Parts: sequence; C-alpha cells; structure tokens
Amino acid sequence: MPVQAALTQLTLVGLPGIPNIQPGDDLARLITGSLAQADLVLEAGDILVITSKLVSKAEGRFVDLRTVVPSARAVEVAQLTRKDPRLVELILQESSAISRMRGEVLIVRHRLGFTLANAGIDHSNVGRDGEEWVLLLPEDPDESAQHIRQAIHDLTGTAPGIVISDSFGRPFRVGTVGTAVGLAGLPAAWDMRGMTDLYGRVLQVTVTGLGDEIAAAAGLILGQAAEGIPVALVRGLKLPVGDGHAAELVRPAEQDLYADHLQPVR
Repeated sequence: MPVQAALTQLTLVGLPGIPNIQPGDDLARLITGSLAQADLVLEAGDILVITSKLVSKAEGRFVDLRTVVPSARAVEVAQLTRKDPRLVELILQESSAISRMRGEVLIVRHRLGFTLANAGIDHSNVGRDGEEWVLLLPEDPDESAQHIRQAIHDLTGTAPGIVISDSFGRPFRVGTVGTAVGLAGLPAAWDMRGMTDLYGRVLQVTVTGLGDEIAAAAGLILGQAAEGIPVALVRGLKLPVGDGHAAELVRPAEQDLYADHLQPVR
C-alpha cells in the first residue's frame, strides 16, 4: 500500500474540555464538541487518537473487585506474583495464556492477541470509590474505532482516521509507549518490502507499524497521569484511506518466537 513519504511537518493537538466519562456517554458528540471549543474543523486526512480508557469508560468496562471471586488458579498465580487474587482472576479471564511471571510482574497474552502486563487492566484515573474499581480494555477496540468514526462522520460530514491507544511496556526497553489497540479509517501497517533505499537496495523485511507510531506520537500529548487530555488530533500525515485494523499488528502465532514459553491460564 503506497504511503507518501515527503512528510516535513506533523501537528498534534490535545482536545480540551472532555469531561470525566460515564457509561453510555456519546464519545463522538463529546469529541466534536471539543473540536468546536478549540475552533478546529476536521479536514480530510485528520486522525483522532483516543485513549482506550476513554472508550472503556463509555462502554461501561468497570469492574468492582469486591464482586470478584478468585479461582484456585488465580490464587496460585497471585501468590507467585504478590498480587490481589481478585485482580489476577480478572487478568486470567481476559487472557488466553500467561507469558511471564517474575516478581510482581504478570505478562499475559490478551484474548485480543496483545502481549502486555496485567491484561491492560487499569486502576489509575478510574475513580468510583477508590482502589476497589478497575477498568478493562474495550471488548472489541477495532469495532469501537469504526463505530466512533462513523458517528463523527454522521455529525460532521468528515470521517477521520481513528486510533484507540493504550500504553504498553516492552520486554527489552524501559518505559511505556503508546500502542494502537483499535483502528479504523487508515492502514494499520505500511509494507515497504520491494521498495528501494537511498542506494537502490531493495527492502526485504521492512514493515512499519503505522498505527503504533501514530499512537506513540500522540502519547506525548495524551500523557499518563493527571493531564486530562484523552483525545489528540493528528494532522499532516499523508496516508491513504484504508480499512486497517489494529488486530493486523499482532504477530501471527506461527511467527511468535516466544510462544513456547506460554503457560495456560487455567
């Protein structure tokens, strides 16, 4: 899929005024209202990066740990990782396999295919009566992205690309980086194989994870703590409209060099 490479300027704008989201809130209407508040009009080629937490809250993905009964397996894993067994039970429910357990670290393969800590379950900025509430990732982030994109088009006449982002740690690098967990209206990846470098050498293996790069760039605006900016407008990328999905960025199981270390969740 061709992508124009002559990019010399990229604009990132954090959208203001988005309130604390409650289950059932209309994200498309809130986002378009925020754009208007910032005196911004969507243009062709614009991309909106939305935190997964915003989407999860609107979709009611809250869980009260006081309602969770841990299984024997959850208790076993909790003892090994020194975690709350109720939280571990939720992690196992959201996962297809355990990748690593060491110290207080629990890395799992999420049911959506992502490999990440604690199945992406979040305590921070969840609210709702302190630490007993947690927030799960959206049920189907790609479908959520498509729904938001269509709803914004219905309101504005413009269909921006949508990236739903979450912060993932990396096994060989320190720190978290924005990662695309849901995507609509743009290509997920740019397959550069067959193109040539500056010296005419044909590229053999280069595939750029566009969704992840966009999520990481927007992470500089979205932040991790009390910034209160859950949506960023990305303007200036020269991408074709594509029907990509974040699921395409998950490496197929047959190419996973770490699959032999997976452990069952039950």
